[in-house]
Amino acid sequence: MEHKTEMKPPVEIRFRKELDALKAQDTGKKPLNWKLSPQAVRTFILGSREPLHVNGEEIVIRKKYLGNDALVERCIITLAGNRGLMLVGEPGTAKTMLSELLSAAISGTSTNTIQGTAGTTEDMIKYSWNYALLLAKGPVREALVPSPLYVGMEQGILTRFEEITRTPAEIQDSLISVLSDKVLNVPELGDAGLLFAKAGFNVIGTANTRDKGVNEMSSALKRRFNFETVMPVRDVAQEKQIIINEVEALAKESQIDMPVDEDVAELLASTYHELREGVSSMGHRIDRPSAVMSTAEAVSVYYQTMMTAYYYGDSHMDMGCLVQNLVGAVQKENSDDMEKLRSYFQTVVRDKGGKEGGIWNNYYEARKYLR
Repeated sequence: MEHKTEMKPPVEIRFRKELDALKAQDTGKKPLNWKLSPQAVRTFILGSREPLHVNGEEIVIRKKYLGNDALVERCIITLAGNRGLMLVGEPGTAKTMLSELLSAAISGTSTNTIQGTAGTTEDMIKYSWNYALLLAKGPVREALVPSPLYVGMEQGILTRFEEITRTPAEIQDSLISVLSDKVLNVPELGDAGLLFAKAGFNVIGTANTRDKGVNEMSSALKRRFNFETVMPVRDVAQEKQIIINEVEALAKESQIDMPVDEDVAELLASTYHELREGVSSMGHRIDRPSAVMSTAEAVSVYYQTMMTAYYYGDSHMDMGCLVQNLVGAVQKENSDDMEKLRSYFQTVVRDKGGKEGGIWNNYYEARKYLR
């Protein structure tokens, strides 16, 4: 099957060679219906020191999640058990990416997904009906349209539930009996309406801590999940590497033939890290913006600047354009954050420009775009 025209290939397509290589050499113990053993799932997400050799080809398993290795291991073990996995944290901390990687490695697909919104209804989670067939044949299995939870139970694969706290509380609670008993009842089908989950089924949920209180999960539902908090990246070098990796992938998907400027990636990683933490590497105290200063936002700012350079410029990253994109990211939630960004430039960026010169000096000179 050809996937070259897809804007964002699913994880199982993007890393097909790695998954096939791991499967070919996987000798670990596997839970029922898992595509890979827990050991191989860990290797897929966290990478391996040595390449795999399959049919004369050398396959490098690169590290895809640059975060807490122990957290990844706990997530894998949770999914091998009978409790769901709930990933919580600030926006932009790669919760969705981690859930996609886990689903692709364990179930072979990352697309069996419920997207939580204020308009999510119970039939979007469980099942609905083809009303033409329903009228013609009555309530038969052929007329039933399975939703992601039903598919997960029927096929023994993972169901991803994104932004669960954006879903109304009464809809969230429709998961309780399914997670407890692993049974879904379709009353319209009578005696044939009981669907017992096949081994391998489980649920991965994600929730942003900034959404807490929007539709707070009930205590009963929380007890059905093991919670793991995904923290923001604390290391500038690691954040720089994430920006490089993600931008390279985006550029490849969009056929943008332009290398990533590592100096610009480091500058952007430093900016986001310092604004997020409220202190600079030189000891300055910084007023933290209320905007989400996440690594995902840093990737977006870099990629926007790269596309501008590629299509309108000479494939050279322009500091003025970078600052304009940074302004757009910072002021999207609160216009008062602009004053905090100006203060950051007048203290931290100015001093780094005077001390280090080069790119930091160019960055400071582009402060005219902070309007």
